[in-house]
Amino acid sequence: MNEDGEVVELFADEERLARVAAIDVGKNSAMVCTRLPGRGSRRVQKTFPVGATTAAITELAGQLVAQQVELVVMESTSDYWRPFFYLLEDQGLRCWLVNARDVKNVPSRPKTDKLDAIWLAKLAERGMLRPSFVPPPQIRQLRDFTRLRTTLVAERTRHRNQIEKVLQDACIKLSDKKDGATDIFGVSGRAMLEALAAGQRDPETLAQLARGRMRAKIPKLIQALTGRFTDHHADLITTLLDLHDHVDTHITTLDAKIAAAIAQIDPTPPPDNEHPHRMPLFARLQEIPGVGPSCAQTIIAEVGVDPSVFPTGGHLASWAKLTPRTIQSGAKNTHGPTGKGNGWLKGALGQAANNASGTKTFLGARFRRIVKHAPAKKAIIAVARNILEIAWILICDPDARYQDLGPDWHQRHLNRNRKTRQAVRELEHLGYTVTLTEAA
Repeated sequence: MNEDGEVVELFADEERLARVAAIDVGKNSAMVCTRLPGRGSRRVQKTFPVGATTAAITELAGQLVAQQVELVVMESTSDYWRPFFYLLEDQGLRCWLVNARDVKNVPSRPKTDKLDAIWLAKLAERGMLRPSFVPPPQIRQLRDFTRLRTTLVAERTRHRNQIEKVLQDACIKLSDKKDGATDIFGVSGRAMLEALAAGQRDPETLAQLARGRMRAKIPKLIQALTGRFTDHHADLITTLLDLHDHVDTHITTLDAKIAAAIAQIDPTPPPDNEHPHRMPLFARLQEIPGVGPSCAQTIIAEVGVDPSVFPTGGHLASWAKLTPRTIQSGAKNTHGPTGKGNGWLKGALGQAANNASGTKTFLGARFRRIVKHAPAKKAIIAVARNILEIAWILICDPDARYQDLGPDWHQRHLNRNRKTRQAVRELEHLGYTVTLTEAA
């Protein structure tokens, strides 16, 4: 350590970056470590604390720019990394966000903010880190909208479930799909709920509020609406409907903002002679079985529209943690869990895969083929991975369109000899002697 409190090290020529900085981020402050060239082969290391305010981070950015720092790395610590990353990025610094799992310190060593920052800087200068995907500002804003919408939809569903519990407590079987309303928040069901909350208790009068095809169920609706609905239940329903409508209004507002953001990020490409009917990515994604507008918006918000971020569809599936982890020890080779990954993206793809599982398409046939020998959850993950890889192809090629291979694709490409050998082995295992004769 020299007289300025800087640590000076003799360092071999294995470093890949000459000027690096690492930040151990906290909620109200952070620890910064810089490693710069010294005299000869020496390295000069300096650690110092920094506040998490805009003024302090801007001042830090000026220092790092003056020191010609090539790379700034920081751990993904909750959401506390965002101000540091965005403000330093605005000053022209190259910033990397790294997964905390990849920079875990050596066991049995003391763990302090200072030591963590030093360890992070040493890993960075040796080229031993991989950056996490941080989308550009436009995609980040769209991502905020789509994630908030997902949260609000879950909140709306929670209010609907609470209304259903109140009806069950009052012995009102309106949600019975056979004898009641298919959707109690449809036109007919909502009219009945509002009438109940307003004080109407006569089952026949309530049943007459049915519209369309539900009018054929009026005799059964009279029985379903006969219960012990009291003023207490009416107060609960009124409050929950107000909350439901309040959330639903915000969801409608978000839908408009998301649509406007998608139109800016993914405009319709200009037609040419070879492709006169070009379509934007948002529309082409919805041609994939099971993928609706909400899922397509989530894919664009979480993955982006830059094809250079992920080299292959396999890289994208691995980043999303939709690829089983290989575990090998000696002669034993097994597959581990896929991992946590991006929960927002995995949730949307899981719903899309579940929607596609019952369709007469290639993806539906693939789900039914896998579920014969594996749990349904694994089949859903496999189909979700296929959907994401298809989406990657559509992102990379603006002229590509989804073409379904058909539900009989596996049968058309079946290895007949292998299938025959498998059937013969199974019969021989049961004690039969098999003689094969080719049919005419």
